[in-house]
Amino acid sequence: MTRYYLVAGHRFSIEIEDGSPLWDRLDNYLPFGCEADDDCIFHLRYSHQEAVPEKVPFYKDKPEDEDQPRMEIYREAHGDRWIIEMAPTQKMPICVRIFASADFRQGVVHVANEEHLAVFGINNAAMLLYAFTTATRGTLELHASVIANGGRGYLFLGKSGTGKSTHSNLWLKYVEGSELLNDDNPIIRVAEDGIARVYGSPWSGKTPCYRNMDVPAGAFVNLHQAPENRIRRCNILESYAAVYPSCSGLRLIREYADGMHQTIEQILMQVPCYDLDCLPDEGAARLSSQTIR
Repeated sequence: MTRYYLVAGHRFSIEIEDGSPLWDRLDNYLPFGCEADDDCIFHLRYSHQEAVPEKVPFYKDKPEDEDQPRMEIYREAHGDRWIIEMAPTQKMPICVRIFASADFRQGVVHVANEEHLAVFGINNAAMLLYAFTTATRGTLELHASVIANGGRGYLFLGKSGTGKSTHSNLWLKYVEGSELLNDDNPIIRVAEDGIARVYGSPWSGKTPCYRNMDVPAGAFVNLHQAPENRIRRCNILESYAAVYPSCSGLRLIREYADGMHQTIEQILMQVPCYDLDCLPDEGAARLSSQTIR
């Protein structure tokens, strides 16, 4: 069975065998369901069995936080496929393999021995293929928490553990009219009219917030834990330095890296970025909301 989804205007499909109980565990995709169409950015198939060919190392992710997912990327030694190996944390053994075509438009995800990790594998495979195939389409997949307020979206950035979700929750509690758009992996895209819009996605980390809605991007806020609340607007170079690390993508491929840079540049010409030193308190939410709105 193949189902189709539309996220930030980009259609993709996921194939899992008919009657699989996995479909019931992928309800995060339901708000994004759409009609079948051959015009897809990628097709992802779930497989119970997949032989691992000889491979050549290409990239190994090294996050600072050991609780972040483990990811290693290889090239097929005697072919042109990509092989992406993953685990839920840095200390866990590899349990998910994604086999992707050279252009990432065809993918197969296989979960070794751990069927209960199938949802982790499918979600991460879809996120990666989405980020890679949209890199040259004016689209960025970000690690951010997003609040919608007053018809605009405000994106909170920062390293893992900085307090992005905490700051969003403070807005929900203290800033009237706030609603959560996405808490981990929103999409920002420069639309055909040239306006940068932020979209919900089927991927929202530990917070089940899967909203098929979009608003114009209002501002980025780069968070830093601090003993007092202070905020200032960044210049263009500081803004770029804040947004770039939050983008998902394969920077070692020139075409994709160039696409990412061009999109960031287009977005920052119209969306301001702020640095916020903050405490996890009401004052931080009021200060940021009053300043950036």
